[in-house]
Amino acid sequence: MPVCKSLISSNGHLWKQQRRFALSTLKYFGVGRKSLEHAILDEFTYSGKNISDLKGKPFNPHVIINNAVSNIICSLVFGHRFEYEDERFIKLIKRFDSALQILYNAFPLLMRCLPGPHQTVQQFWSEVKDMIRSEIEEHKKDWNPAEPRDYIDCYLTEIQMVSDSRKKSTFSEENLVMCTLDLFVAGSETTSTTLRWAFLYMAKYPEIQEKVQAEIDRVIGHSRQPSMMDRANLPYTDAVIHEIQRMGNIVPLSLHHSTNRDIQLGDYTIPKGVVIIPNLTSVLFDKREWETPYTFNPEHFLNEEGKFVKRAAFIPFSAGKRVCLGENLARMEIFLFFTSFMQRFTFSMPAGTKPVLDYCFGVTLAPAPYEICATLRQE
Repeated sequence: MPVCKSLISSNGHLWKQQRRFALSTLKYFGVGRKSLEHAILDEFTYSGKNISDLKGKPFNPHVIINNAVSNIICSLVFGHRFEYEDERFIKLIKRFDSALQILYNAFPLLMRCLPGPHQTVQQFWSEVKDMIRSEIEEHKKDWNPAEPRDYIDCYLTEIQMVSDSRKKSTFSEENLVMCTLDLFVAGSETTSTTLRWAFLYMAKYPEIQEKVQAEIDRVIGHSRQPSMMDRANLPYTDAVIHEIQRMGNIVPLSLHHSTNRDIQLGDYTIPKGVVIIPNLTSVLFDKREWETPYTFNPEHFLNEEGKFVKRAAFIPFSAGKRVCLGENLARMEIFLFFTSFMQRFTFSMPAGTKPVLDYCFGVTLAPAPYEICATLRQE
């Protein structure tokens, strides 16, 4: 029986095999392609209606955004989206969200030895994994290897192929549960948190929000939804998105790594087998790389002609072979959701309230709970 490890925490052959399979499967089901755009834009329609029904009244965007973003990864992994009122979906998102509020996975060996809130986190993860197992059992009832519907179908086929050939493999149902859980982390949490920061920054800097909306009006108009094809013609909007990600600093310490050989880093020798925690904050706010590192400034990503320029120091998804598995999915979601929201709504703080950029520290840096108003730009 193969050792059960996830996409994020595994290494060696297991990591290579599982990551390669996940990337190819997600690509097969539309990540980075036009087909997934429609799913994202359809999901915006649901969330946009929920927000427009509030008629400009203050609301906490956390749940609505979490639901919309999580449904995209549900479509890819489970083969279907959930209605926002579905009790199973509500429970899944609540448990998942609560678990991520506590920094657990960064220091797992220490956490196992200490009492405290992380014990509750383990219970939350256990419940989420049970829900994933129930989805797998449902898939088995009408699973057809010749017509895969989603990631779970493809994984079940891979397990069967290995079983038939009697070869050693890292594919098992328990690994499927863990990999599915990791896909939720990689494909939903960072995107949801980024969009919540986006609303807050747009409310804090209304002049920037107006420039984004003016560019969207000029390039896209109001009669159609945005497309990834529009990105090249929306340099200012793209710059604002990148600056939101830079300032939001969603995953400040990235994920822990381990050296596979002795390595010399400047004056320091790092032995083989040492756990390394990359400090992405030091790069995203480096005074040598950014003209105004602690100021929200979209000009960081624009040249003198106003064209978008991606900076080498922009690494919110980390870098190298272990760059975030969900980067392509997250980039597509953030662009399409953000431009769609900006096209339809204007965000502002409730009367008498100023934007506060405080954060909650967990697996990600999320904004402290806040309420915001979203006014329809036009019917």
